[in-house]
Amino acid sequence: MSLVLVLGGVRSGKSEVAERLVENAEEVVYVATGSASDPEMAERIGRHRARRPETWRTVEDQDPLDALHDADGAAVLVDSTGPWIARLMADEDLWSDADVAPLEPGGHARWERALRRVRKFAEAAAMRSGPCVLVGDEASLGLVPQGVGVRRYLDLVGEAAQILAGAADRVLFVVAGHPVELKAASDVVPWDLRLHADSMVPTGSLDFAINVAGEPPGWLRRSLAEALGDVSSYPDESKAVRALAMRHGRAPAEILALNGSAEAFWLISAALRPRAAVCVHPSFTEAEVALASAGRDVRRVFRDPADFSFDPSTIPDDADLVVVGNPNNPTGTLTDAATLLRVVRPGRVVVIDEAFMEFTSGDQSLVARGELPGVIVLRSITKLWALPGLRAGYLVGPSDLVSVLRRCRQPWSVNALALHALALCAADESTPHKLAEETAAAREELTAALALLPGVRVWPSQTNFVLVRVPDGDAVRAGLLERGISVRPANTFPGLSSDHFRITVRGPDENALLIGALKEGIA
Repeated sequence: MSLVLVLGGVRSGKSEVAERLVENAEEVVYVATGSASDPEMAERIGRHRARRPETWRTVEDQDPLDALHDADGAAVLVDSTGPWIARLMADEDLWSDADVAPLEPGGHARWERALRRVRKFAEAAAMRSGPCVLVGDEASLGLVPQGVGVRRYLDLVGEAAQILAGAADRVLFVVAGHPVELKAASDVVPWDLRLHADSMVPTGSLDFAINVAGEPPGWLRRSLAEALGDVSSYPDESKAVRALAMRHGRAPAEILALNGSAEAFWLISAALRPRAAVCVHPSFTEAEVALASAGRDVRRVFRDPADFSFDPSTIPDDADLVVVGNPNNPTGTLTDAATLLRVVRPGRVVVIDEAFMEFTSGDQSLVARGELPGVIVLRSITKLWALPGLRAGYLVGPSDLVSVLRRCRQPWSVNALALHALALCAADESTPHKLAEETAAAREELTAALALLPGVRVWPSQTNFVLVRVPDGDAVRAGLLERGISVRPANTFPGLSSDHFRITVRGPDENALLIGALKEGIA
């Protein structure tokens, strides 16, 4: 579990339920958001303190986000949201003694700033490797009280609960000491993770969101047009499979053509039926969606947020399926092959998504290292050859696993034009080399310009996109859209926040327009 929200009213027993959720953790940080402002509150706090094991570390902090950042990998128990919300209202000057008082000019902006702090907490809790249990207040189930201050407080508590519940893996509602499961981890099908860049670019917008490299080469377009005559026959994969096998020095039995490399995640989920799957985040989310939709137990393991490096020791020993991106989307991180091989072990399938490997030298690819037991590598021609509408990809793996996957898929799942494109791109050595060099040069120039902007952090990338973090990301992205520029917000990638963007590398002129717009939006 990452974030568990425990809701309940006064004296409902919600705190005791929350404490039981973390009692078996090796290290627990108890975050107390309230302070002993009077003897009655002191008595309440003393009662809570008496229940805590001596090994628990108590932190008194009215802002649980600060405490969360300081807790490292420990289990965190925050009790509770009420004093925190009250403090947010005070910080934003939302309290009022009046009986009737609508929000004055600027009040709505202050309200949104308070909720933004709640969203940032939810995002930070979701990216932790350790669990976070948050005790929330179900403050009112009856009449709306008199007094503007109390009404605003109850409204803000309710809106905050909705934000936190949306981000939580589990939500419990405690009635008279009995927890009722409102949202169970096994019920979570992360359809919000289906939000991909193709739905984020308004018509006519300058596109820095979709990570596809420009347009298909002219020769490829012409050859595909000529191949339209093939659609009168059923697709035959043999030519494409032979060409791909020759390209990578593998046997045809180790190659499976795909209806886009994303098809592999759905096929693997259904055919291999993993019991304990792990997705390494932040990364392309379709793997987790496919596994969760198939009813598989999916756990998240996070890259180091400092540099987004991957540590194989973070993979649980019982994981029988591990999905890792390399180079990783959206961080652009390239992990060396020796590190990835440390994940391989008997009884485990390791899926390496190499959709962007063509933008690198390929030295760290696992494809050319021969048949590795349990290792499946995914490739796509969507990105570098700019063919997203064709849906063409493939996987390379041990012949026994490929055979299982081949038997479980529907017939003719890859169309004739996609197979034609796979065969052509398998034989094309010049386009990857040329485009990788051009992209690297444009990426370095763009990265250098981004790094000069105030408050902007840029992470090194080996692909045709870069990951950045900007101050007040929602406002900056809205400003870019007003200027006709689309970037990929990264808060749908677990482990990233609304302040993170993924920016596709374009040509010098387009990149300059983006930098200019960012200068205006961040200043």
